Amino acid sequence: MKKVLFATTALIATAGMAAAEVKISGYGRFGLDWNEANDVAGDADNTSETNLTSRFRLTFDVSTETDGGVTVGGRIRAQAENRDGAQGRATFSSPQFHVAYGGLRVNVGNIWGAIDSAPGLYLNTTSVGTGIDGMGFNSLAIKGAGFDTFTSAGVGRGGIEAIYSAGGFTGHISYSKQNGTDGNDDANGEERTAIMLNYSFGDYFVTGAYQSADNGATGLTTGGQTVELNDELVFVAAGADFGQFGATLQYAQTEQADAVTLAGEAEVGAASTVIAWVSSTDSNNVDTDLATAGIQDGVNDGTAFGINYEYDLGGGVTFVAGYVNDGSDSEENSVQAGLHFSF
Repeated sequence: MKKVLFATTALIATAGMAAAEVKISGYGRFGLDWNEANDVAGDADNTSETNLTSRFRLTFDVSTETDGGVTVGGRIRAQAENRDGAQGRATFSSPQFHVAYGGLRVNVGNIWGAIDSAPGLYLNTTSVGTGIDGMGFNSLAIKGAGFDTFTSAGVGRGGIEAIYSAGGFTGHISYSKQNGTDGNDDANGEERTAIMLNYSFGDYFVTGAYQSADNGATGLTTGGQTVELNDELVFVAAGADFGQFGATLQYAQTEQADAVTLAGEAEVGAASTVIAWVSSTDSNNVDTDLATAGIQDGVNDGTAFGINYEYDLGGGVTFVAGYVNDGSDSEENSVQAGLHFSF
């Protein structure tokens, strides 16, 4: 799919000072969201089934290069969005800094995360999910577990990661810790360590990723064993691009569920792309009331499916429409349609 990136570049050069590069990029998206789950009996907020969904994002990237050829830079993001009729929220991300040389890059701060960077985890769409805003990202095989990702929502988690690429190989390892907030070194201090390995050969790729977590949120699985919900996360995927067609198969195992997702992509004509997916979940039946710990389980046995349609209008503008059935017992449906533009 054609994506247009517009960058404003400022070159600053003085005697004895390396040239610095500043880039501004981003996107906007807006459309209608019909969500059957919003029609809840006794809802005091009277949330409508049909709402506007929108987001406007600006990403600022800066970098400079030392005399020895080492690149040093940083990234920060500004974002405002509105979903399900809620008041719009505007946020500014905490920064990410990086040092890069050759095929090695080290990020510090608001890291990308090894799991989140795994090829095949997300769909090849403008929202990397279904529809305008991802529609709950039910296509992900990872169910009921959290992992690190670059966030626009304020401070987020702090961490460090290293990414190395050579030929068709990419290796990515990340570490983060959420510091405690009540004077206890361990309170709210979840540590996450993750690794991702990917190899691409021709039009094919295979990837595998693993995350361990310490001092994180816990639940009680059937059988009485206490587990950390974000620990022992396993993700594997494989995919291929056959020119006009493509396919991705992913499998994930978490403490709460095992799931498999199959996605297929087809280019229709010169400007249209259709992606259909199905995701089957086998829940591990967490049997405590996690809500008492402020944790929502939300992982059920079932099969979710969806379809996404995109039409390239040119100039970085894309028409997007999507449908999702969430696979829950109530089989709630949602539909979205709108425009996405990048710059």
